[in-house]
Amino acid sequence: MKLINRFRALFRQTAVWLVVLVFTTSNPILAQWVRTNGPYGGSVQLFAVSGTNLFVGTFGSGVFISTNNGTSWSEVNSGLRTKYVHSLAVSGTNLFAGTWDRGVFLSTNNGTSWSEVNSGLTNKDVRSLAVSGTNLFAGTWGGGVFISTNNGTSWTAVNFGLIDWDIRSLVVSGANLFAGTLVRGIFLSTNNGTSWSEVNSGLTNTDVRSLAVSGTKLFVGTFGGGVFISTNNGTSWSEVNSGLTNKYVLSLAVSGTNLFAGTWDSGVFISTNNGISWSEVNSGLTDRTVGSLAVSGTNLFAGTSGSGVFLSTNNGTSWSAVNSGLTNTEVASFAVSVSATRLFPSKKVKKTR
Repeated sequence: MKLINRFRALFRQTAVWLVVLVFTTSNPILAQWVRTNGPYGGSVQLFAVSGTNLFVGTFGSGVFISTNNGTSWSEVNSGLRTKYVHSLAVSGTNLFAGTWDRGVFLSTNNGTSWSEVNSGLTNKDVRSLAVSGTNLFAGTWGGGVFISTNNGTSWTAVNFGLIDWDIRSLVVSGANLFAGTLVRGIFLSTNNGTSWSEVNSGLTNTDVRSLAVSGTKLFVGTFGGGVFISTNNGTSWSEVNSGLTNKYVLSLAVSGTNLFAGTWDSGVFISTNNGISWSEVNSGLTDRTVGSLAVSGTNLFAGTSGSGVFLSTNNGTSWSAVNSGLTNTEVASFAVSVSATRLFPSKKVKKTR
């Protein structure tokens, strides 16, 4: 059954797994893209940003670090017993990596060394990570959600009411934890995962690829149904797709009043009015499958399916390549740490499984 689920994941997800975090800046993001230098031919799937630092996890080459906004990269994998990284998350000075086959790893020194932190984690295919205060949540493929209250030293499954255990994305909004699933849409927990309820009224497509929060607004990116918005913690949803010519949405990011959507084969779209209307912003973006988006200060990053990372330092007016040293350009995840000055990427390569 596990093998069937893995093949289903491979073909249904088209090798795209993402975690979207919330970013807040007041700068408007404009419309021109330029390819960044570096890894050529890779799938950049997800970013997690906090402050000015960016961490990248790849699927096949582990974790990379950049101390100069992606101008150059170095591999930092000592102790990381697998190089297939699905997700990354930052909690204070701790960096966590969720992997395909070995669960969760912890680094307390910006990726210089890693240790496995999996006691109680009965499913080690970790697709998403989320932090809420001292709680760390792991969304797994086939095992639902787990919680750790001690930086991953021990884990407990928290799945009561969660009827779809294939978790693609997790996001925290205040005291609420939302989980995006393969076929059953969105689930909400108001008690750190102790219990869950399905919150899908108005959500006409329940193949959820991404989640993003902006204030009291929750956005969902679906594969085939575009973007939906909820202003009442998921109690009801409305479709917001005017101008979104491609409804296969892989990633979402929020920057101030701007909402960005990365799509399958149609690049990036921007909405300045909470998704009421969208416009394409792809000038110079040569790879139009964008599995991840991230904002770090005044920097905007886009992760693509085969051309690595694109960076804009002027709110999208122009872009430059930032891939030197990133030997595998199929990037699975990004994470940014406020306290660090380093940028970490993880690499993703196609693997038959």
